[in-house]
Amino acid sequence: MSNKNYIKIAKKSAAKQISELKKINKVFNSSFVKAVESIYQCRGKVICAGIGKSGLIARKVSATLSSVGISSFFLSPSEANHGDLGQIDRKDLLLIFSYSGNTTELTSILKYANRFNIKIIGVASKPDSTLIKASDIKILIPMVKEADPTGMVPTSSTSITLLFGDCLAVALMNKIKFSKERFKVFHPGGNIGQTLLLVKDIMVKGSKIPKIKITSNISEASKQITRYNLGLAIVISKNRVQGILTDGDTRRSLRYNLKSQNLKKIMNSNPVFISENSTASKALSIMNKRKITSLLVTSEKEINSKSKSKVLKGIIHIHSLLQSGIKWATEKKD
Repeated sequence: MSNKNYIKIAKKSAAKQISELKKINKVFNSSFVKAVESIYQCRGKVICAGIGKSGLIARKVSATLSSVGISSFFLSPSEANHGDLGQIDRKDLLLIFSYSGNTTELTSILKYANRFNIKIIGVASKPDSTLIKASDIKILIPMVKEADPTGMVPTSSTSITLLFGDCLAVALMNKIKFSKERFKVFHPGGNIGQTLLLVKDIMVKGSKIPKIKITSNISEASKQITRYNLGLAIVISKNRVQGILTDGDTRRSLRYNLKSQNLKKIMNSNPVFISENSTASKALSIMNKRKITSLLVTSEKEINSKSKSKVLKGIIHIHSLLQSGIKWATEKKD
């Protein structure tokens, strides 16, 4: 078989699954709303369970819920039959996946939940299945045509069930008013964590900022630049930035009298600012584009103001970005 035939088969399979996925809209009804509200109101954990392919989907849904701050874990029905039922508390909620709804391994969990009045959200395709009958909230996944040549291997069915899980998570994210800031709390590491890192998290601030008065001379400015080791000093007047003076500026002014040279003649009176709430990756992008190594940090309100002299919140230096791994997170993609 030629490579072109492989590609043709793959495209045909993808097109078939995409077509079947459109049936997902049938799921979005009053039962879906009840599922969202029940998970939101749950005082315990959301326990996801399933066997086989449905188990893999349950693991993924549980991981997604956890990543957005909804306490959840995966429970293997097989292990539950051998003592792990003790992990289920009466305040918990069970989110159980089974495309057929008649998986025998689920029997013990269903009986245990019914015995102790633990709410069950059942996700299956057959309305008369054991899972749906035992569930408090019944989610009926539409019957779909599988995308393999035999029409038997779970392909479209797993895709549409996974899509339901993602839609459920997104609905919950809107319910809890999920934000990038909250996402960062649960993803402090890795590529995502670095991408969501904010300027205010790593900027130089307070007493670590090299500041000089507009009335200072070059000699004083040079001392501040050397002392703080950032290669620059911020020219301040009445608590507002008037300009920025770099190590290069002072070196180029060596041909003048260091003690008498006016700062206004050599400083950059139009420094580049960035909001403290901007991402660190955005800061690096600006630096790369403008070919500079530092940005001045101010508030969102000051960024939007027309005034050139802004209140200084901090300095974001390229060294801080690189030490935090921002270069890797920006340039390397998974």
